[in-house]
Amino acid sequence: MSRDSRRVVIAADKFKGSLSAAQVADALARGIGRVAPDTEIRQLPVADGGEGTVEAFLAAGWRRVALRAPGPTGVLVDTAYAVSGRAAVIELADVVGLAKLPEGHRDPLRTGTEGLGVVIAHALDHGARDLVVGLGGSATTDGGAGMLRALGLRVLDAAGADLPRGGAALVDADSIDHSGLHPALADARITLASDVDNPLLGPTGAVRTYSPQKGAGPRELAVLTAALENWAALLQPRPSATYADQPGAGAAGGAGFGAMAVLGARPRSGIDLVLDLIDFPARIADADLVITGEGSLDAQSLRGKAPLGVRSAAAAAGVPVTVVAGRILLGAEQLRAAGFSAAYALSELEADPARSMTRAAELLELVGARIGAALTSPSATVALVDPSYTSEF
Repeated sequence: MSRDSRRVVIAADKFKGSLSAAQVADALARGIGRVAPDTEIRQLPVADGGEGTVEAFLAAGWRRVALRAPGPTGVLVDTAYAVSGRAAVIELADVVGLAKLPEGHRDPLRTGTEGLGVVIAHALDHGARDLVVGLGGSATTDGGAGMLRALGLRVLDAAGADLPRGGAALVDADSIDHSGLHPALADARITLASDVDNPLLGPTGAVRTYSPQKGAGPRELAVLTAALENWAALLQPRPSATYADQPGAGAAGGAGFGAMAVLGARPRSGIDLVLDLIDFPARIADADLVITGEGSLDAQSLRGKAPLGVRSAAAAAGVPVTVVAGRILLGAEQLRAAGFSAAYALSELEADPARSMTRAAELLELVGARIGAALTSPSATVALVDPSYTSEF
C-alpha cells in the first residue's frame, strides 16, 4: 500500500441498545472500504467505563478471563474481565448490570454488588494488583456494600448480625468489621473508570439521579435515600472524610463511594483511562482521520463521554476527528466548538428511532461510504437518503 492511501482509525463507543463498539466499527469500515478500498482502516473500539469496557481491552490485545459470579439478584451469571500482566480491567455492568437482571425483574431495594466483589477477588487471587473497575450501567443502589462484603468486610446491625443483600438493608447498618478484608488489597491499586461525576447524596446523588432508572418509585427512593445516608455516616464518621461528596461517589448506585472509602480507590474519567491503557496516542500517530461516535451525541456527551475523550486525544496528535451518532442533539456551532471536523447522524437517514436502531449497521455502512468518498475526493458527495444533507461544517 502506498503512503498516498489514507489511514483511518475508527474509535467509536457502542450504540446503546443497538450495536456494540466493535459492530459499529465493522459497519463503518465496510462502507469506507467499498468506496475507498485502498484506505488502511484500524478498528479500535473504545468505552468509557460502562458496557463494552472489557471488550475494548480485549480488542486491544488483552487476555480474557471467564468466570461465574453472582448477578444483581444473587443468581450466578457468566462474566469475564481482561488482563495484561499484573493489570486487570473489570466491568461492573458485565456482572451486576441492568442487562444481568432476570427478565422482567426490577427490585432496586434488594439488588446488590456482591458479584463485582467476587470478580475483584478472583483477579487478586490470580496475581492482579493494578485494577481498573468500570462503574457504568449498574442495576444496584447498595453503596458498594455487597462488593465490600464479597471482599471480606462485615456490615453488621445493632445485634451484631450480618446484613442481607441490597441497599435497603443499609438502614440497619450499625458497625463494620475490616479484619477479614482480602489481604491482597493492601498491595493493590484500584482505579474507578466512570463517565459520571455525581456525589453519593443529595439532589444529584446516586438515588435521585439513577435509581428511578432501576425501577425505584417514591417509596423506594425514600428508603434508599435513608439507607445511603446511614451508610455514609458509618463509613465516614469524621467531618474531614468527604468521600461522599467526591465526584463519582454516586456512580453505580454509590459503589464509587464504597470503593473510595474502604478500598482507597481513585476515580478517573473512564474514556481517558481507557485511551491511556490501550496506548491510543501511539495507535493514531500516523492516522489521517479518526472516526468516533456513540448512540446519542448530546449535552451530556460534552461532559467527558467517549467521543470528547477521543477528540481531545486526537487533537493532541493533530489528527482531525469525524463523529457519527444515532442522533445528534447539538447544533453546528456546538460541534465546531467541541472540535469535530464533521458529523453524521443516522437520524438523518431514518427518522423513526426504532427503525434507526434496528437498521443501525446498514445506516452506518452508508455513512462509512460517504466518509470514504470524502477521503478519496474531498469535493465528492455521496447521496444517502436526502441528497441535501450536508454533514461537513
